[in-house]
Amino acid sequence: MNVRTICNIIEEVAPLSLQESYDNAGLLVGNSQMEVSGILICIDITLEIINEAIQKKYNLIISHHPLIFKGLTRIIGQNEIECCVIAAIKNDVAIYAAHTNLDNVLNGVNGKIADKIGLINQRILLPKQGSLLKLVTFVPKLHTYSVREALFNAGAGKLGNYESCSFNSDGIGTFKPNEQALPFVGDINQFHSEAETRIEVILPSFLKDKVLRALLKVHPYEETAYDFVPINNAWKEIGAGIIGELSIEEDEIDFLKRIKEIFNLPTIKHTQLLGHKIKRVALCGGSGSSLLKTALTEKADIYLSGDFKYHDFFEAEKSIIIADIGHYESEQFTKEIFFEIITKKMTTFAVQISGINTNPINYL
Repeated sequence: MNVRTICNIIEEVAPLSLQESYDNAGLLVGNSQMEVSGILICIDITLEIINEAIQKKYNLIISHHPLIFKGLTRIIGQNEIECCVIAAIKNDVAIYAAHTNLDNVLNGVNGKIADKIGLINQRILLPKQGSLLKLVTFVPKLHTYSVREALFNAGAGKLGNYESCSFNSDGIGTFKPNEQALPFVGDINQFHSEAETRIEVILPSFLKDKVLRALLKVHPYEETAYDFVPINNAWKEIGAGIIGELSIEEDEIDFLKRIKEIFNLPTIKHTQLLGHKIKRVALCGGSGSSLLKTALTEKADIYLSGDFKYHDFFEAEKSIIIADIGHYESEQFTKEIFFEIITKKMTTFAVQISGINTNPINYL
């Protein structure tokens, strides 16, 4: 089993194309063709983590936060990032990160947090726009079913809770093959009319190449006519944060105490309690203060995230409770996601969650 195979398993769940523009997810250090002896899972890359991998004779580290965010102009061991890169290369340890691409999927970082809290009716808090395409192609009528099924099997035609979604309209296609053509129907240098079906399906943009390969493989024509059309619809399965509901509403203080216990928190910074019951909960792992207005618009009773600044708390305006549960603390269960993704496909492979706490913040 090589590094690339493990990366592909993760990217089936969290494609790299879903990461934010500032991010640097993917394979950061190491040879993608190297055989994997074992996998160590963590939130951050530190020298302590790399040494743990070396001691266990594991040569692949999978982290949530990328080791390298910005380009390195030199690698001479002047800071911990450079030292980590040097140590990883010297010991043939590959480093892979899945960051905002894992944040942006419904069953990713935020979905795991929501599951821990026990939220039902989960949905993306701020769905992404501009991540969908519409494929339009034209198929001879007798081949409509086989082409449509190939597109569905490649991942096209999914809308929320529905699969195999398409629109089909009948029409007449025309063409005239020249001497170099090998026409499926019609004769050389003869104008031809063919009854065809126009098929339209929606697909995520990251599946474009896969869907196109499926189309070209099964389409009977020598030259396949198709269009990929960008659409700006919000994609409800991809985006930032999660909002959901508690099956039974809770008192504010009881809910916050339960959050402290679930996340093993020494403290929670929060705004004034409002004397309301908690039913609708919005959340975002990591730094999520930018989603506060969205949580307000969605009429959440409380918003859980990390890295709120002093003035951010004033924006609650006594309409919502803000609870800062910490950056690392909110993302701690991401290690479980990696473990579940890999062991589901590789049941006998050596995969271990690091026991090292890499949170740079301490509490007194």
